[in-house]
Amino acid sequence: MAFNPETFIPEAVEEIKTKVGNKKAVIAVSGGVDSMVAAALAAKAIPGQLTAIFVDTGFMRKGEAKNVKEASEKAGIPLTVVDESARFIGKLGGVSDPEQKRKIIGELFIRVFEENAKGSGAEVLIQGTIAPDWIESGGAGRDTIKSHHNVGGLPEEMGLELCEPLRELYKHEVRMVGKGLGLPRHIFERQPFPGPALAVRVVGEITQERLEIVREACAIVEEEIDAASAKELMERPWQYFAAVLPTKTVGVAGDERIYKYTIIVRAVRSLDGMTANFSKIPPEVLGAISTRITNEVKGAGRVLYDITNKPPSTIEME
Repeated sequence: MAFNPETFIPEAVEEIKTKVGNKKAVIAVSGGVDSMVAAALAAKAIPGQLTAIFVDTGFMRKGEAKNVKEASEKAGIPLTVVDESARFIGKLGGVSDPEQKRKIIGELFIRVFEENAKGSGAEVLIQGTIAPDWIESGGAGRDTIKSHHNVGGLPEEMGLELCEPLRELYKHEVRMVGKGLGLPRHIFERQPFPGPALAVRVVGEITQERLEIVREACAIVEEEIDAASAKELMERPWQYFAAVLPTKTVGVAGDERIYKYTIIVRAVRSLDGMTANFSKIPPEVLGAISTRITNEVKGAGRVLYDITNKPPSTIEME
């Protein structure tokens, strides 16, 4: 049976009302479609009982805090911005294992919400968890592909009850719900962004230098592909970004030898994120991306394009 957002929305609203009851709830709003749709459903179900918080982990995209605040205001979701960047970055110092990174971020994320929930009196944590999150995180006989921070990264004991109204949905269905709720197109059509954010686009150990490199490179990839898509030079991919590898390669600038990081550009076509094919980006667009990254991003010396499907790879690098 085809998914019907008109049927799902009132059912989800009723589910949230039942789960939360007379308690207060808190939700993490990242600006991505999942959390924004969950927040919009919660605001509809429990007006006056919801506290929406954006946690700046220091791993966000360029200008993200400002963009999320503006998007939330337009969607009618009251938002509190909490800057915990120093705390998150400090906690991940020396950590290179991707699963460990995800779990550290997930646990700290929840602790931050517990702390902020105390002031709001919240007893329920609403999350925008969707089906691929818990499927890929393993359990119940499934292998762990990668722990999503809102599933495999959750601490065993939390001070908040969980409410996940989108848990059985896939990304394309969440977009349909967002449209049905009347959210702006730029919100419900926004490309997916991982919960651990740029932390999983810095392959290996996170340093401030590599974090800034990937932040700037991601912005360039988004700008160039958005522009090319708007001009109908190519189909807009389902997800597109840059990642930085822990290795450096030799290059040349003028008459001087340089030794800088390698950037991976990734763009895929997908319906639900469970499988994906790499996007066939026109050479001129890839060329513009490469030229901008090597010219504008300090520390970036080489740009590669990832042409691996999912499976065998995952969409993100970690």
